[in-house]
Amino acid sequence: MGPARQPLFSGTAPALVTPFTADGSAIDEAAFRALIDYQIEGSRFDGRLFEGVEALVVLGTTGENPTVTHAERRHLVDVALDQAAGRVPVVIGTGTNDTASSVAYSTEAATAGADGLLVVGPYYNKPTPDGVVAHVASIADATDCPIILYNVPSRTGSNLSAETTLRVLEDVPTVVGVKEASGNLNQVADVLAHAPDGVAVYSGDDDLALPAVCLGGSGLISVIANAAPGPVAEMVRRALAGSLEGARALHYALLDAMRASFVESNPSPLKAVLAAQGRMEAAVRQPLAPLSEPGSDDVFSAYADLIEAGAVPASA
Repeated sequence: MGPARQPLFSGTAPALVTPFTADGSAIDEAAFRALIDYQIEGSRFDGRLFEGVEALVVLGTTGENPTVTHAERRHLVDVALDQAAGRVPVVIGTGTNDTASSVAYSTEAATAGADGLLVVGPYYNKPTPDGVVAHVASIADATDCPIILYNVPSRTGSNLSAETTLRVLEDVPTVVGVKEASGNLNQVADVLAHAPDGVAVYSGDDDLALPAVCLGGSGLISVIANAAPGPVAEMVRRALAGSLEGARALHYALLDAMRASFVESNPSPLKAVLAAQGRMEAAVRQPLAPLSEPGSDDVFSAYADLIEAGAVPASA
């Protein structure tokens, strides 16, 4: 199966939202910097202060990467690395459905100092397994930066089967992790059962993080952690440590919010929550739309405790 890899992190990494100004025309750098600090420093829940996350993911699906311009992308990478300041690893989403663009974004991120790259399965084109392997190999040939392969068929329209994922892991040794967001625990188990030593498999679904870790996964790349980094990271830490009763307690405390995050297209629900916490504007870029009024009822009901626990103090 090739040489053992070294995972980029074990635990939780938020797939960070990209804060925009109220009209969506520009990046809100101050809000982005503050969000990074919030993730790393942790947050309160149920009367306790929990430590923050173990890594950051920038320009993933939740970061609205398809509508972020090239100049904005470069700026977000530089700001994230500057604000994180080596406290946790920073992984940059660089995958697209065009191999040449993915290579360019990857080399730029690596040159800027990224700790790792998140490479999504190519969307729209529907490549064969041979095409997927060649795509990832081309990115790996252009940079030595470690890669996390990202499977999210609900967005790409094309599932990276366990067999395809394992082929990538076999052929591309700089792929050190897999973000599995297929929603299929059987597929997660198949990857875990046959992955080379040292490859980290992360749940890409918040509500499947606990069972994925119990199967041998290394953690979670999370949506909900944006609003509640402390309890989400603590849930995963407890699961990794084998403290399953405590992990289950937090899983069920967060479950409604995990599900409500997808009542409409991510990150519209999440940004509405972050706006209610006072962390940023709720703006998303078209073709996404702001959270609807019917959706708001479900989201704010599910997130009520987390909004209160994570709200920015009036003095901030």
